[in-house]
Amino acid sequence: MAQITIEQHGKVTLFTINRPARKNAICKDTALELQAGFAEFDASEQRVAVITGAGNDAFSSGADVSNLPELWRCIPGSGFTTDKPIIAATAGWVVGGAMVLTMMCDLIVAAENTKFSYPEARLGFTGGMIAGLAARIPHKAAMDLILLGRAMDARRAHGIGLVSDVVPTGKQLEVAMEQAQTLAASAPLVLTTIKRFVNQHVLPKSPAEAMSETIRQLNVVRDSADIKEGVAAFREKRAPVYTGR
Repeated sequence: MAQITIEQHGKVTLFTINRPARKNAICKDTALELQAGFAEFDASEQRVAVITGAGNDAFSSGADVSNLPELWRCIPGSGFTTDKPIIAATAGWVVGGAMVLTMMCDLIVAAENTKFSYPEARLGFTGGMIAGLAARIPHKAAMDLILLGRAMDARRAHGIGLVSDVVPTGKQLEVAMEQAQTLAASAPLVLTTIKRFVNQHVLPKSPAEAMSETIRQLNVVRDSADIKEGVAAFREKRAPVYTGR
């Protein structure tokens, strides 16, 4: 069963984490499907992506401990890259890795009932990628979330710049899609150039972001047809025929 649904609305692609029974927790399959879906989006003629969670109880409760994912795979800028805008539409809980996912999006439209939480200090585990939050909001506000683990509501998140809009619960996707259609009608070269400048030259990368990006790039080689061809050619004592795939 698919963990996400992908719909195209004109030049806008909508990704929905569709596991409401698990509060849209991200399991291994969810992360892989999101990574593959966004790679396809980036290679397509689509111009804008919106990501949301099914229902209004939770955008996502974070990693599914019953089927732990490599969460970096579904994080923009780490598991996949795109210069196209991404908008997150959130409601309810946004926890752990899901908070990292949304902070790496370009815009966040949050329902009034949205609550951001990063409890990993209390759980004894971290992937470290949340450190990038301190480059996106005021330092002490970031450390409150990261170290104390206190939940932050939508209004507070909007006040410190984590969230771009706060809307009535149930309206978050509608507003996000309206913004996405505005972006889709804008000059794509301008949007992609500005986003590239911001991501590559303005926002610093945390050590975990840099590490996951390195892993992703090395995996391209590790999973390629060329590496299989190279090994086969060595065993068969022949010259390899590489295709760059």
